[in-house]
Amino acid sequence: MSGITTIRRAARRGTSLRSGALAPLVVTVCVLVGCSSPPPPPAAAKATPGQFDFEGWDQNGGGVDSSQYSSLKEIDKTNVSRLTVAWTYPSDEAYLFNPLIVDGTMYVLAKKRSIVALDAVTGQEKWVHTNEGAVGARGMSYWRSADGSEERLLYVNAGFLTEIDAKTGNTIESFGDHGRVDLRVGLDMDLDNVRLQPTSNPGRVFQDLIIMSLPAGGAGYASSPADIHAYNVRTGALTWVFHTVPHAGEPGAETWPAAGLGKYGGVHNWSESTVDVETGTIYIPTGTARYDFYGANRLGNNLYGNSLLALDARSGKLLWYFQAIHHDLWDYDFPTAPKLLTVQHDGATVPIVAQPSKQGFVYVFNRITGAPLWPIEERPVPQTDVPGEKSSPTQPFPTAPPPFARQSFTEKDINPYISEEDQAKVRDLLKNSRNEGLYTPPSLQGTIQMPGHNGGANWGSSAVDPRNGRLFVVSKELPVYTKLRAPESVGGPGGGGPPAGAGNRPPPLPPPNAGEGFVPYVAPVDFMIQPSTGLSAIGPPWSQITAYDLNKGTILWQIPDGEVSKLAPVTGTGSHAPRGGPVATGGGLLFVGTSSDRTFRAYDSDTGKVLWSRELPAAQEGVPAVYSAGGREYVAIAVGGNGLFSQNLKQPEPGPAQYIVFALSATPK
Repeated sequence: MSGITTIRRAARRGTSLRSGALAPLVVTVCVLVGCSSPPPPPAAAKATPGQFDFEGWDQNGGGVDSSQYSSLKEIDKTNVSRLTVAWTYPSDEAYLFNPLIVDGTMYVLAKKRSIVALDAVTGQEKWVHTNEGAVGARGMSYWRSADGSEERLLYVNAGFLTEIDAKTGNTIESFGDHGRVDLRVGLDMDLDNVRLQPTSNPGRVFQDLIIMSLPAGGAGYASSPADIHAYNVRTGALTWVFHTVPHAGEPGAETWPAAGLGKYGGVHNWSESTVDVETGTIYIPTGTARYDFYGANRLGNNLYGNSLLALDARSGKLLWYFQAIHHDLWDYDFPTAPKLLTVQHDGATVPIVAQPSKQGFVYVFNRITGAPLWPIEERPVPQTDVPGEKSSPTQPFPTAPPPFARQSFTEKDINPYISEEDQAKVRDLLKNSRNEGLYTPPSLQGTIQMPGHNGGANWGSSAVDPRNGRLFVVSKELPVYTKLRAPESVGGPGGGGPPAGAGNRPPPLPPPNAGEGFVPYVAPVDFMIQPSTGLSAIGPPWSQITAYDLNKGTILWQIPDGEVSKLAPVTGTGSHAPRGGPVATGGGLLFVGTSSDRTFRAYDSDTGKVLWSRELPAAQEGVPAVYSAGGREYVAIAVGGNGLFSQNLKQPEPGPAQYIVFALSATPK
């Protein structure tokens, strides 16, 4: 069966909360209209001149548009070889944090969970704001009043949205309850039974709102709903709420069993979101309903799980949505921010939103209408054989652009750099597991999933070049072995422990809506990392950088992303499970860092050729920041630790975690 069956447009009526009100807004009553023949995209204006020209880095990922792009071009292809360290600043273990830079001040996480303001030219401290409890690991948000008289920083601290003065570091006492807001308020449930809501997603600022996506609050069946909340930046008042799991009577509720409505968890935007400031639209990618690998308690398509939502940022009204996975059984949540571009397509100028995925697909839509630029086909997929489960008969497959990651794992792909004994074990596992390609469901027999749920794209892993309609994706190519088990057979209280190389979810509690005889199966997470070498069961490349031309829906170039130091002089392997995000620049460069070879590189964004590289004292896993201060262009990164899945790679002890800031050296005489 083919045709677009998962695009919907919506008219949705919501009720705003008055300032200070505590009752949550229930965004309800929308009429969904199928788009078997999506309306043609309207004529679109070109990007506003100067839209992407900004000398600072005032939001996580560069701006609220999540572009991971800087128009600065002092550092370019001709002189990047002169890039050298300008200054450094110790950061404890805050090595995933994306610093903000505004008007010559850099804001970082350092000094044991403190927010620190630094001179962006010299690295000298300006002020320090201490915090008790964990701070969102990936970044924060900056807000400035229309007249420029007020500047505030917003971040999550110990489950509270927290606000401080960006000029002084002092708490904004008028925000919420003495400078903080409990993110649980607005959830339609007994808050005494809901734990605090810490999240590393820093949210997005639009005008005088900050839009926050709540976490699932647990990995088991009985996790929290992950609604989307908008707060007034000045007061902290809750302004609107969007239910990612519809409540009874709301559109989409029919895709869940009625008995459990209001009790389902997950469907969380744990990663990132994107604002189109010109249209006032926020694009929010959502995640998997709990439990991730077994859904007999949530039979149906499970809207708005695994979906790209287009919401009116002012009201929370649903404009359109696309669901990429029906009834997800693979933890294939959308892991990275949607990317905004304007492209030439079929002779027209079209504003688009591009959404990379864990599956290795890029889904591309007209961002106004939700119509796909290239057909997305519903195709039959392998079906479950687990008692009580009912998998979707089809899933959506984009016909263009081509996938950026491998989507199968067969005997020919077994890692040649592991021992013959380990290769034989992997070969036996492949033969005795369900291994039918993409969307093979989890099973009691055991299933090979490729890409695994930590493969494909991930947070911060894509950037755009808005001038040329290009998208750059850094991918991890890692399989996972998924075998459903009864809870008493796995680790945790009364369990025997997972197999070697595996992790494990917390012991499950049966979901409150489970029927009689429901078995709360769990799936110990086995990423197929070989204990003897620390390498994946699949052969290289373990990570790649893919450059797309989204005017045409084609791949411009694709190269391995770094190396593995322990395999030197072997090249072309790609870094092993990197989490270094890319940043594109107006100088024609693409900056990307890696972990298993601890290297920061500058690529020619036209060709993928390495133009400059620098060895680092530790892994580089976050997103670089590019800014101008004092008339000079800088590139800042955070480094620390050995990186993801680094056990048994036998890397040297890492150097201290720190921020490293690069700039051009003086012109050689």
